[in-house]
Amino acid sequence: MLKERGNIRYIRKSKDAIDWIHSWKSTLLLLLEDVPFHLRQLIASISIDGTSATTIIIDSTTGEPLWRPFLYNESCSDALPKVKSIAPENHTVCAGSSTLCKLVSWWNVYDPNKDSAALLHQADWLLWLLHGNLGVTDYNNALKVGYDPELDSYPPWLLSQPYSKLLPSVKAPGSPIGFLKEDVRTQYGFPKDCVVCTGTTDSIAAFLAARAIQPGKAVTSLGSTLAIKLLSTSRIEDARYGVYSHRLDDKWLVGGASNTGGAVLRQIFTDEQLQNLSEQINPMKTSPLDYYPLPTVGERFPMADPKMAPRQQCLYQVTLYKIRCVGFGTFGAIHYVDTCMHKGSSSS
Repeated sequence: MLKERGNIRYIRKSKDAIDWIHSWKSTLLLLLEDVPFHLRQLIASISIDGTSATTIIIDSTTGEPLWRPFLYNESCSDALPKVKSIAPENHTVCAGSSTLCKLVSWWNVYDPNKDSAALLHQADWLLWLLHGNLGVTDYNNALKVGYDPELDSYPPWLLSQPYSKLLPSVKAPGSPIGFLKEDVRTQYGFPKDCVVCTGTTDSIAAFLAARAIQPGKAVTSLGSTLAIKLLSTSRIEDARYGVYSHRLDDKWLVGGASNTGGAVLRQIFTDEQLQNLSEQINPMKTSPLDYYPLPTVGERFPMADPKMAPRQQCLYQVTLYKIRCVGFGTFGAIHYVDTCMHKGSSSS
């Protein structure tokens, strides 16, 4: 990293240069190893949360990827005109980063035979490594591919498309899929009756961990990106602002996710620099600086703009607070916000 005339320059490893599949798999196995051995026989069930809209196109007979994964914040704007032509106006899928846009983008460029192809999300694929039954997801992860959690089915406008045959079957989050595979069970010492269950998204898992159970309660999750979730009795969706609603039992989680967050800070600052800068922040004082830190061009929430450019020269971290405020301003226009809680290693 070096500074030149006030501009911060850095070398960023391309997402195409990273073996995400190997990284995710090895991380999962390391997590299984980290479970204390004397506790493994007590584990009754296992589930996984993953980043929403992280999409993997696999061979349905082998489970092996046919294409590199599409990451959660990756925009496939080339597919947006087609998706907008088939989906209802301002539907959740009408955003370049939606799972459906990624599926359509892949469908349009992949030449080999597609008969054996299938779509899974990050959590689905990792869970498959544990239970061995391909083609299962949960209705939280399936939202951005077009699944309707209110009707509990894929809509007719989606099922009429040729790529609908790639879509996984859908269960409620936390539903049993099958027992842990024998080779995994014996290698790590888990019990025979250990059940693998459908997962959910990472920000929903953070919301559940915060135990916000009353409508009007909100939770922000700050990791590599910034996600906001608000518990509501009403379902609200508007792709223009990147707002969508996940089903949570008999209520709705109205949410959005900005591309800003820890990832862009990692690109620019070292851990020591972040620590020193954080100690200088006065959260009671409004910064006059107009920064909007993004890792690349494009934003999802609180405005869906695939061409939005970063504003991050001499970045000041209080900007994340500003983006939260804009996000809650968007929510405030459509729903009363009572209380907000913050989750994540950078949330303080």
